[in-house]
Amino acid sequence: MHATLPLLAQTDFPPLRRARLDTVQVNLGYVCNQSCLHCHVNAGPTRTESMSTQVAALVLDFLRASGAAAIDLTGGAPELNPNFRALVAGARALGARAIDRCNLTVLEEPGQEDLAAFLAAHAVEVVASLPCYTEELVDRQRGRGVYERSIRGIRRLNALGYGREGSGLVLNLVYNPQGPSLPPPQAALEADYKRILGEAFGIAFNGLYTLANMPIQRFGSTLISKGQFNEYMRLLRAAHREENLGTVMCRSLVSVDWQGYLYDCDFNQMLGLPLAVTGRARSHLADVMGRDLEGNPIVVRDHCYGCTAGQGSSCGGALA
Repeated sequence: MHATLPLLAQTDFPPLRRARLDTVQVNLGYVCNQSCLHCHVNAGPTRTESMSTQVAALVLDFLRASGAAAIDLTGGAPELNPNFRALVAGARALGARAIDRCNLTVLEEPGQEDLAAFLAAHAVEVVASLPCYTEELVDRQRGRGVYERSIRGIRRLNALGYGREGSGLVLNLVYNPQGPSLPPPQAALEADYKRILGEAFGIAFNGLYTLANMPIQRFGSTLISKGQFNEYMRLLRAAHREENLGTVMCRSLVSVDWQGYLYDCDFNQMLGLPLAVTGRARSHLADVMGRDLEGNPIVVRDHCYGCTAGQGSSCGGALA
C-alpha cells in the first residue's frame, strides 16, 4: 500500500487550537468483518490489532476525569472487540452518551445475535454506514451482498424502535462518495435517502451524515495508484471554506487508539500524528489523566482540507 503522509506533510492549513473537550472517540482496533474501498483505517478480517481490557478500563477513567459528554466507539467493527459492551455500559453509568459506529452487517455475525437488543437497552446512538441507497454502488464499495445485509440490519434496528419518532433511539446513516469527489448537499441527499429507502423497504432513520473521503490509508493509496491523488488534493484545497474552521471535530474531540495513545482525530491516528503535548513524543491516556487539553495546538497536515472543503465534513456530518 502506498504511504500518503509524505505527500501531506508540507501544508499551509491554518493553525488550530483545541476547545473544551466534548467527545472521547475510541478506536477499539482494526478487526472488521468487511474490507471497504474507502476505509481510512485499512481495517479488515485479517487485522489483529484490538484494545485490551486494561486499556479499556483506562478509557473509562479518562472519560470520568475529563467530564466529556460522549464516548464515540469506532474501529474496524468496534462491536467485535470483547470490551465493547463493558465500555458502553460503563460510559452510560457515568451519564455519557454512547455512540456506536456500526457497519450494520456486524449485527449478523456469529455471537452478535443479541447486539441490536443490547444497543437498544443502553440507548446507544447508532451511526451506520450506508454509502448509497442503491445495491450496486454499496456492493461495489463495500463488498458483494453487503447492501442486502445492511438493509436487514436497519430493519432489525427499526423493529426495536431505532429511527422511529418518540422512541428516543437514534439511528443516523452515513454517506461517502464513491470516488475522488465532494459529497453533495447533505439535506437534499437525506431527503432522497428517506424517500427511496422508505418506499422500497419501509426503513426509517433520524438523519444522514455526508462524509468526504480522506486521502489516507486504503483510499489514499487507491488515488495514488490511479494517478488521482494530486487532483483530489487540488479539489479539496480549492473548496476550503474558512468558516468551517470553527466547528471542525478536532477542536472538541480527542481520538484514542487501541493501545491508549491520543490523537487530535481518527485521521491523524491513522497517519501516526499524535496529540501534541509539550515534552512528549506521544501521549498515553495515563499521561494526561485529568489534564485540561483546552488551548492545546492541533496537529495539522494537508489532509485537513478534507474537513473544511465545501459544506465541511466531520464525524457528525456536514459542518455548514
